[in-house]
Amino acid sequence: MRVLIVDDEPLAREELKYLLTQNQNVTAILEADSIASAQKWLEKETINLIFLDIQLGDENGFTLADQIKKISQRPRIIFATAYDEYALDAFNANALDYILKPFEQSRVDEAIQKGMGVNAATEIDAQKSRDNPRISVTNEDKTRVINKKDIVAAYVENGDLVIVTKQAEFRTKQTLVHLQELLNPQQFLQVHRSFLVNLNEVRAAEPSFNHTYELTMTNGKKIPVSRSFVSEMKRALGM
Repeated sequence: MRVLIVDDEPLAREELKYLLTQNQNVTAILEADSIASAQKWLEKETINLIFLDIQLGDENGFTLADQIKKISQRPRIIFATAYDEYALDAFNANALDYILKPFEQSRVDEAIQKGMGVNAATEIDAQKSRDNPRISVTNEDKTRVINKKDIVAAYVENGDLVIVTKQAEFRTKQTLVHLQELLNPQQFLQVHRSFLVNLNEVRAAEPSFNHTYELTMTNGKKIPVSRSFVSEMKRALGM
């Protein structure tokens, strides 16, 4: 299990890091002292569990928790704080657990065990959804069934999700995150905050300005690849 500690106090991070190293289920421990540094880890690493303080200097841990809801394969959150008055707010934010400073080994181990159980159950459900060759898209009370293999790309436009298939385009209020959770990550890749592509439908990849790329799809559509997704795109396409 890969764990991220988000706390602006070095001593608190060090204490929690030591306790985490004592648990054999923890395979990697990353540290962040602010929301910005946590976001950088989340953009480039797979994180399973976050131990998140609520008071981060002038920032609030609930802000990061809200941002994490938009991540496709989002980590579960355990609030780790010195204050017990935020417990109700934490669980309203769908936190997995809430532990108080000073930390105890048994309590940290219990939180990790909860994370392992949730991750296993979530992955089983997610795999079943990804194995289904079809998805349903609802717009204006009308539901259409789409074969996943026919999807060329999907993107967000004016608050709508636009799914482009080989035959047509469909608009829905569903999110890009939700769509990505239903698709096979070996075939579909997010290449921009607002764009996702079917790797089998990529015809060409060309460098663009400021170290970005542009993909040309089999239907002729141009898709931008933002700088933070370039490395993953190159790996996926064998570049």
